[in-house]
Amino acid sequence: MGRPRIEEVATHAGISAITVSRALRHPAKVAPATRARVAAAIEALGYIPNLSASSLASRRSGIVALLVPTIGNSIFAETVQGVADAVGAAGLQLLLGDYGYSDEGERKLVGALIGRQPEALVVIGVVRDQSTRAMLARLAIPVIETWDLTDHPIDTVIGFSNEAAGAAIARHFVAHGRTRLAFVGGRDRRARARAAGFARAAANAGIGPPQDLTVEGIGVAQGRRALADVVAAAPLTQAVFFATDILAVGGLLECQRRDIAVPGQLAIAGLGDLEIARELHPALTTVAIPSYEMGRRAGEIVVRRLAGEQPLERVIDLGFTVQVRASG
Repeated sequence: MGRPRIEEVATHAGISAITVSRALRHPAKVAPATRARVAAAIEALGYIPNLSASSLASRRSGIVALLVPTIGNSIFAETVQGVADAVGAAGLQLLLGDYGYSDEGERKLVGALIGRQPEALVVIGVVRDQSTRAMLARLAIPVIETWDLTDHPIDTVIGFSNEAAGAAIARHFVAHGRTRLAFVGGRDRRARARAAGFARAAANAGIGPPQDLTVEGIGVAQGRRALADVVAAAPLTQAVFFATDILAVGGLLECQRRDIAVPGQLAIAGLGDLEIARELHPALTTVAIPSYEMGRRAGEIVVRRLAGEQPLERVIDLGFTVQVRASG
């Protein structure tokens, strides 16, 4: 009652095991009638192909690895879906890994994935660690970095400027008379880039430096606590830019708990344009980014590269939009 073997499929279909293998791996090279017999035998026996053995024989794994900073934050979900849709349509399988916003975690994850022989790698973020970059360069496979920009990608980068996004929100606040500003975000490089752009635009506008609060974690609870810390440290704060919509949701809920009028007393903005940001009351002002398109195009680039095409562009800036809503 063990797992059916390819030889049993061959016997059931009345053909050789080599022909069964060819029908599975290269169906166009097998006559339709023979493919039908193989399909019927597979269904009757419940045969599941051994993909590991197939990849060893063909030197192709059919795997595209996707590295994300965390699977606990919905801000990356649309990008993951975009990659999955693009590579899945080409018959490739997506392998997801969580590197925990850590250079060391990213390096260890890449090392572990090498043994799986991925045909390509998509990373949420730009790889900064030099040893990890060298490791990926030696693999000689397509590596697509996303959610950021760099002039020196490992292979191809597709994303937007996090610093420019922060600057755009600061300019929006200042244009609406908000001059006492605060930023809330994590320690990761993309959040720090948003903070830097936010501070630079504030300085260019001739106002004082924003309060910069770094949080551990990027959940609603962290956003609540951060808002409390911001108003405790600077009660006259007029606007807060949260590095993600989820943090901003926590900040907005804390304002409601404290009867702080939004946007009358305090304006709030986030980044990501998540569904919850649109459905809150007041709806959240945010930086809308093309999350799904970013993932889909990264996946499409992988598919074209595996088909032998060379990249036309190495740096692809998809931009962003400040989506102004009722929160400020």
